[in-house]
Amino acid sequence: MRRTGFFSCSDEDVNALHRNVVWSMRGNFVSIPTDCPQRDERQGWTGGIQIFSPTASFLYDCGGMLSNWMRDVILDQKDAGGVVPLVVPNVMKDGPFPALPQAVWDDVVMLVPWTLYKWFGDTGLGDWLDPNAPPAEPGLARTDGTLVADAYLVHVTGVVSQIARILSLTEDADKFAAEHKRLKQLFQDKYITKAGFVVADSQTALALALLFNLHETPAQRKAAAARLARLVQYSKFRVSTGFAGTPVILHALSETGYTQHAYRMLLEKGCPSWMYPVTKGATTVWERWDSMLEDGTINPGEMTSFNHYALGSVANWMHARIGGLSPLEPGWTKFLVRPRPGGGLKHAEVEYLSPSGQVRARWEIKTGDRLVLEVTVPPNATAVVSLPDGSEEKTVGSGTYTFEGGLDEQAKGEWPPQALLTQFGLP
Repeated sequence: MRRTGFFSCSDEDVNALHRNVVWSMRGNFVSIPTDCPQRDERQGWTGGIQIFSPTASFLYDCGGMLSNWMRDVILDQKDAGGVVPLVVPNVMKDGPFPALPQAVWDDVVMLVPWTLYKWFGDTGLGDWLDPNAPPAEPGLARTDGTLVADAYLVHVTGVVSQIARILSLTEDADKFAAEHKRLKQLFQDKYITKAGFVVADSQTALALALLFNLHETPAQRKAAAARLARLVQYSKFRVSTGFAGTPVILHALSETGYTQHAYRMLLEKGCPSWMYPVTKGATTVWERWDSMLEDGTINPGEMTSFNHYALGSVANWMHARIGGLSPLEPGWTKFLVRPRPGGGLKHAEVEYLSPSGQVRARWEIKTGDRLVLEVTVPPNATAVVSLPDGSEEKTVGSGTYTFEGGLDEQAKGEWPPQALLTQFGLP
């Protein structure tokens, strides 16, 4: 596969993390997207690629490979009576993991094609691995598995409605849009309080509700965002999410006014964190945050892979939030340039070889709080450029441009954000 996405910034540890994500993808994209290349999980696990596909589609031209693998998913799904297997090809249909309906893993049938459509224009369980769960029982997570499943059900139903409308299946689109509205109301009634809090009161529950836009009012959403930020501070900015929550936690923070909290989480070096493996000399992404313990010994848990790309889904946030690039229309014919500096970073650059040509954004903080942003737009494409301080939002065609503006209030705020001793606000 051709390398298409590149990222660098002023923090060498962040650069090392990004390199680790790239190497983990390279080690696991051999014929099919595997979870790890060195043991019994050397299979096409559906959950891993479901959460990693946006990152994968940015880093490499993997549209053909994933489209081909999705055809295998369809065949195995039919063979299993409509249920998506945990692995494809389904070499475990006779055990130990029969095909059973479950969130995140089964959602691969909608969310990977949705990613392929956005990136390439192609139309054609619970919070697993929560770091607070026992090593031998990774499914014993703090977030209710039913809540995770229901949140994904609402979200995916909305995606199905959009896909149907793109395919001109108007009747199906209307049907699923109505179902999405109904399911969203049921989710609100069951899981969200009038004040906006989520009954599970975990980072995963709040992040999913925020990113999937499951609240009824802006006031509820604001309260939930503040609660999420407080829980992140209380956990001392260490990761407290598992398989379902980790890909969305930083997005949820930065989209609701807590960009500095997201940067603080990204840069945290205590375990569990994205940077902890980097401090231990990791050259790939690990399956567990602590696959290697503080004393240099190996985690005694059964699942301790040192090459497992799923937690590397954070690179999608790095591309979209630090670098500032994300697609607005299929095949990147229109894209957003909206960098959100923070975390003490002085500059960042991100490039993507889109179907239309090279897309590039580079920003640098000059004297004081002034930011200079350089943008390259390929032929037959347009970019919506948004400066952090909101001073300018402009749509431009092909060419190379330079913009200058200030930082937003978050980036100019206190750094680093402080941890809390209690969940209720004592610093």
